[in-house]
Amino acid sequence: MALFKRLRTWIHARQLGRQSTELYYVLAEACLIGLVSALTALFLERGIGILGSLRLRLVQDYGVIILPIFGLSLGLFAGWFVEFFSPAAAGSGIPQVKAVLAQFPIPLSLRVVVVKLIGTIFALASGLALGRRGPTVHIGAALAAQLSHWFPTSPQHRHQIIAAGAAAGLAAGFNTPIAGVLFVVEELSRDMSSVTLEIAILASFTGSIVSRLWGSADLNLTQEFFEHSAETLFNPQEIPFYLLLGILAGLLGNSFKYSILKSLEFYRNLNVPMFARVGLAGLVSGSIVAFAPPILLDNAGIRDFFLTGDVGWQEGTLAFVLYFVLTLIAYGSGAPGGLFSPTLVLGAALGYLVGNGAALFSSSAEPSTFALVGMAAFFSAVARVPVTAIVIVFEMTTAFNLVLPLMIGSVVAYFIASTFSQGSLYQRLLEASGIQLSEEATPHDLLSNLTAADVMQRQVDTLVADITLDRALQLFSEMHHEGFPVVEGRKLVGMITVAQTNLAKRRGQSGEATVREIMTPRPIAVDDRATLGNVLYLMERYHLSHLPVTEGSRLIGIITRSDIIRAEANQLSQSISQADAQPAPSYLVYQTRDPSVGRGRILLPLANPETAPALVQMAAAIAKEQQYELECLCIILVPKHSPPAQTAVRTGRSRRLLRKAQRLVKQWQIPVHCQIRVAHHASQAILETIDERHIDLLLMGWKGITSTPGRIFGSTVDSTIQKAPCDVVLVKLGEGEFAYPNDYHTPSNWIVPIAGGPNVRRAIQLLPAFKLLTRSPKILMCKVFSPDITTPDTVDLEKVTELMEKRLKIRAIALPIRSESVADAIVHLAKTKKCDAILLGASREGLLQQAVRGNIPEAIANGVNCTVILVRSTLD
Repeated sequence: MALFKRLRTWIHARQLGRQSTELYYVLAEACLIGLVSALTALFLERGIGILGSLRLRLVQDYGVIILPIFGLSLGLFAGWFVEFFSPAAAGSGIPQVKAVLAQFPIPLSLRVVVVKLIGTIFALASGLALGRRGPTVHIGAALAAQLSHWFPTSPQHRHQIIAAGAAAGLAAGFNTPIAGVLFVVEELSRDMSSVTLEIAILASFTGSIVSRLWGSADLNLTQEFFEHSAETLFNPQEIPFYLLLGILAGLLGNSFKYSILKSLEFYRNLNVPMFARVGLAGLVSGSIVAFAPPILLDNAGIRDFFLTGDVGWQEGTLAFVLYFVLTLIAYGSGAPGGLFSPTLVLGAALGYLVGNGAALFSSSAEPSTFALVGMAAFFSAVARVPVTAIVIVFEMTTAFNLVLPLMIGSVVAYFIASTFSQGSLYQRLLEASGIQLSEEATPHDLLSNLTAADVMQRQVDTLVADITLDRALQLFSEMHHEGFPVVEGRKLVGMITVAQTNLAKRRGQSGEATVREIMTPRPIAVDDRATLGNVLYLMERYHLSHLPVTEGSRLIGIITRSDIIRAEANQLSQSISQADAQPAPSYLVYQTRDPSVGRGRILLPLANPETAPALVQMAAAIAKEQQYELECLCIILVPKHSPPAQTAVRTGRSRRLLRKAQRLVKQWQIPVHCQIRVAHHASQAILETIDERHIDLLLMGWKGITSTPGRIFGSTVDSTIQKAPCDVVLVKLGEGEFAYPNDYHTPSNWIVPIAGGPNVRRAIQLLPAFKLLTRSPKILMCKVFSPDITTPDTVDLEKVTELMEKRLKIRAIALPIRSESVADAIVHLAKTKKCDAILLGASREGLLQQAVRGNIPEAIANGVNCTVILVRSTLD
């Protein structure tokens, strides 16, 4: 473990503090990613092969009745395993990787790798018509992401190695190194730097080499097939048939894409657990295959029947239709498995059928050649990656005579499919899950073009290493700094903080001791050319309030959190001043109204079906206790170039979410209003609703972690909390969610830190409402005092505690705490007392101050597993 920590420290020192990644580190990292991606891909292939062979042997021994039984049992296990251990491992995995590369916070970790491996093995062995190549892409990217977690690196380089992991996974799955890189460029990440390409190419080739050494050629074609294909010459008379194949592939590929989306919607409407969906899919698939032609019995060998010509056109047509349906049944259930292989099988079947027709008019036409072209054409229509499709088939067959037919079929299919609809299947799958990606480029934030030199303070107060501890304490007191860089000449040699000096004094360190004995040697620093994303990552990762900026080893500046906030404010003001026009107002497309009989209104924006029930219960409890009405809001975001009032949108998902909220609120017997708005920005729609509906309190969900660099709570919450004129309640739900009324769980322990001010008072006023959500709550009223205060004044704390006991008739305990860090003290108390919820008060001005000091609410939310509620009272 010590060696691992030293290695991670060394990599950090070599990697994070520099603008460019050193060549030898990049080479080693790319090779490692390619190696582990290939090994996991081989493990996946072997696992599916072992269980799949067992399934076929049982069919031979006991008959086709084994197929639905095997499909049901293995499907139930695969669905349960994924749903219980890591829902992020469901599906193909390619949409998840695409979202991560577009900077969306989707889980990619070793846990996802393990669950994806095991879940895919059982799902595919059950007989579901899915493939293993999509999962290999997901696994490769997740392994690379885990590597970036073990050996911390910059956000830019993490993006690069995740893309390389995806390329290595595809290369290992198909034994196609060039196609692996091209797929990343064409579909997953359009913003490709030279470093990204270099890492992806090396990782992809490493993965392919390892896969070839320990695996076998993917298509498993006979030598006679390759000899025959090498002798086949392209006949210009066959061009019309290749054009026809491209047209059919484009039309049917487009139909396949929309059918997949409809299948997902159908399973979602069933409203059953994932294990039940996958088990049902396995049962139905097994039953269909039991009465289908024998070629559908083995998913791994279906394609070979068309490539070798061992099937008639009638049987081939039936196989195409049935496999089309089987893929819809399997993928819509959410089972772990990809769509690469199904699209290639369907393309091979389609090409084989067209080739049979061409053979009636041309004696040189080979149905197996048309099958190969159909694979590329159908895949182009579905994934919208024509170059990748051409190269995949070419690399697998190495048949140069196929290049021109492949180009004809793929380009025509791509053109036909794009004529009827824009975007690949993977992009549409993301949109169906609520993630909107831009086709033009990867999104960038306002600070993307800034460097450390643009943000840093050039005038830096420093200490020399040989001054005494007493002198350092005096300078801290005089200059009101929390930390000083320590230099020798202008060379940075260390960093010292006021906490370190105070700790040294308490431990009895002599006042004549030097700063060199106390400081942190070789501190984390950043090069002046480093991007601001790198700076933000370092400060967040290592909880830094001050980050020295160096040129080589020479100190040239320092960056604090306030510098970053100031830079963002400047960029935001410039952006606003450069805007051609004000953003278009949101547009109301749906609403329901109850009688307006309440004393006020609570606004509850809803977006996530998983967290919505708990937030609805909390908002309903507040409305019930304070005699308010509840206003539920769903927001549909549209691109900035599309006016909200003129953009056609689908409201089905939002209406279902609102109807669910209405059912939950019904038992509270309070008025509930619902509306759906179309807008460019979520915060804009929320603020307009607050103004139009005269909202008194806004309740919003909060993830507890900021995914957007430079934000305090996140872009939407930040914009809203800064401008909303009403009370604001942010809720980060913990592991123990609030139970429904009359369905109480264990007694609830609440922690309420107090420090005076209107925000704490407003938070305490909400306690009677929260009491409705649990039985026999116990409240710890605490106040954090500095360790330097000899006799803390606890009068206010005791008065508030006594008032709570009398007003709520519950048990309340006053608890003074000594600590240098408010966040650390609250987190420690929450873990020690096993609390269920923490109620915090914070003003609008306090939020920025907390961000400078380390963002206290976020630090508390990240440090505990319980629910955290942050209250900001009405702005003056």
